[in-house]
Amino acid sequence: MMRKISSLELIEAKALRGQQTAFCVLTLFVIAVLLLLHTLFASLLGEPSEAVILLLGTAFSTKVLEFFWLQGRVDGISEYTARWETALSIIGTFVLTCALAILTDRDDAPYFVLLAIPILQSAYHFGWITTVVTIVISIATNFYWIGHYFGLHPPPRPTEFLEAGMISIIYTLMGLLVWYLVHQLKHQQIQLRENFAELDATRERLAIEEKLAAVGRLASGIAHEIRNPVAMISSSLTTAANPGVTAGDREEMVQIAAKEAGRLEHLTSDFLSYARPRMPQRSSVLVNDLLSYVAEVVKAHAANRGVEVVHLPTADIVLEIDSAQVQSALLNLALNGIDATTSPGTLSFFATQGEGFAELNVENTGHAIAETDLSQIFEPFYSTKPTGTGLGLAIARRVARDHGGDLWVSSNQEGRVVFSMTVSAAPRGELVKEL
Repeated sequence: MMRKISSLELIEAKALRGQQTAFCVLTLFVIAVLLLLHTLFASLLGEPSEAVILLLGTAFSTKVLEFFWLQGRVDGISEYTARWETALSIIGTFVLTCALAILTDRDDAPYFVLLAIPILQSAYHFGWITTVVTIVISIATNFYWIGHYFGLHPPPRPTEFLEAGMISIIYTLMGLLVWYLVHQLKHQQIQLRENFAELDATRERLAIEEKLAAVGRLASGIAHEIRNPVAMISSSLTTAANPGVTAGDREEMVQIAAKEAGRLEHLTSDFLSYARPRMPQRSSVLVNDLLSYVAEVVKAHAANRGVEVVHLPTADIVLEIDSAQVQSALLNLALNGIDATTSPGTLSFFATQGEGFAELNVENTGHAIAETDLSQIFEPFYSTKPTGTGLGLAIARRVARDHGGDLWVSSNQEGRVVFSMTVSAAPRGELVKEL
């Protein structure tokens, strides 16, 4: 079973790929510049031979392939891979430098500048011992070539050895300084990794505590809501069982017990809907039909409360939704709006379309929601109605979020309270399934 890669490891892998890509581009640039200089200053360095051009072309092509290989590793590379690639690149650069020095056969061959790249690579990817060894090998190679050249072409020129000594100092300072800076960065990276791990552990612990707190609030709400109807049922049945109670009182007590039992059943159904939501069964639905249906369903109840129901038709908007779930959510918003509206009043349904979503609005002309209630109305078991379960708005918001949207109070003014629900919209031209 493959181990899941953390986000921090993925960042580090991509950073390693970026470093290797940078070295690859640097090598390509240096090779191209050296060949150009060799060509422009052919009068001083001699015309580059076919062997030199072929060797540089081969090295350039190899680095181009390496570049594209790195770009193909979209998730980055491991430190192990980076080290092996670096080791092969260092060896290849040394071989290339020595081969070019032999082919050009000059005491001041410009291609020894390539040896700066292995020193930088060692400083980036290896420890100080490997970096020092690479510096020593680079310096030794430079001095060896000068000695070898003047052994074949005497007499030796002291200035060439002095120049090699100056280059050696530059190699040493450059390599050690880069290693020190990289070492400091890696030390900070380790500290950052530890901080990330601690942050992840803290976040996980907070998530667990938040879940436990939510469960506690839910359990407290259930206990509170169940206790009252159970107490009423118990007291009603106890009273009805009393031999001294008249038949009329006994019938009244039984009706109270039945009413509270129905309330308890309703509470249980709402709780199950909230605790075990059903995944939306989506189909294409026309918004006008959706809002018209809900408006017709609540019209009789609204008329009894002296509230007029208005549906404002809109341009054809097609939604990919679970019509039953969205209808239920809108019906809950409509019934709440009717209960909150004083006679005479108006309950309005209208919709708007945005880019990739539709907004379904239920507006009433009732009083503005109190600020203390506004921040809690979507919480489970919070209700401002004496007989409310406090789950209707929580379920409606979950329906909206399951459909890729949300539910909120978009307007809270005296005489204009609007609940807005957004859901993902389907492209125009979809087949419409009748409600």
